Amino acid sequence: MPAPAHRYQSDEEDSARWLGFPFRDGDIVISTRSKSGTTWMQMICALLVLGTPELPAPLSELSPWLDWLVEPQDTVYRRLAGQRHRRFIKTHTPLDGVPLDPRVHYVVVARHPLDMAVSLYHQSGNLDRARLSELTGEPAGPSRARPPVQQWLPNWVDRQVDPRVALDSLPGVFRHLNDAWARRHDPNVELVHYDDLRADLDGEMRRLADRWGIAVPAERWPELVEAATFGRMRERADLLAPDTLGVLRDRQAFFRRGSSGQGRELLDAAGLARYQARVASLAPPDLLAWLHRDG
Repeated sequence: MPAPAHRYQSDEEDSARWLGFPFRDGDIVISTRSKSGTTWMQMICALLVLGTPELPAPLSELSPWLDWLVEPQDTVYRRLAGQRHRRFIKTHTPLDGVPLDPRVHYVVVARHPLDMAVSLYHQSGNLDRARLSELTGEPAGPSRARPPVQQWLPNWVDRQVDPRVALDSLPGVFRHLNDAWARRHDPNVELVHYDDLRADLDGEMRRLADRWGIAVPAERWPELVEAATFGRMRERADLLAPDTLGVLRDRQAFFRRGSSGQGRELLDAAGLARYQARVASLAPPDLLAWLHRDG
């Protein structure tokens, strides 16, 4: 199995933790940008694999974030080694930073970048920075007042950064998606659009089950699909929010809105034009048309 092409590192993540991970036949790797449907896809995988809405453990224990430095690597490896069910593992690393094994399925969820950014803004305000500092050993740094989201979003669109470092920037989003788009015809890579999950959750869950060879009894589908709806997941935030180590101030706030279109509503005509010009330089037209639902 060839080594990944890139290593991605930050104060909280290191994709090198994937090196040497002992994959099993049928493992599912969920690779997403932040606030693009990660927890949603983890829940879909849990429902399809386990066949019941009654999870035996918190979702983030069933589907750990392997490259998150907050939890020791050996602890994560041991937990996954002890799982007898088909495993589904979370990462925010692009696929070119993860070992690609033909026995493993990889699913990338994409969301309109402006909606993702707005959710990221609100998520940042919901993090307990002191707790994160305690867990990572990194200093928390001085707290700074943030501008309103209406001011922050245009700056996010315009930021010039290294996409290999700032993965949640606009260039970082497209580094992740460009790589996945180039692999979309690979037999073990699946791209899912956030808005397709919103529009036809039942159909998308059935499509993924078929792709992954998971048989679900017909009578179980209604309760599995209902358990994956945004409203039902929000009701179960204590079990489903990625917060077993207490880094969120409010677990229900993690499931804030789950809607689409909020990012575009915050930009005026000039701001939208700047966004369109920027993304045209970051991705091919066919990816942009698919991502933005143009036509």
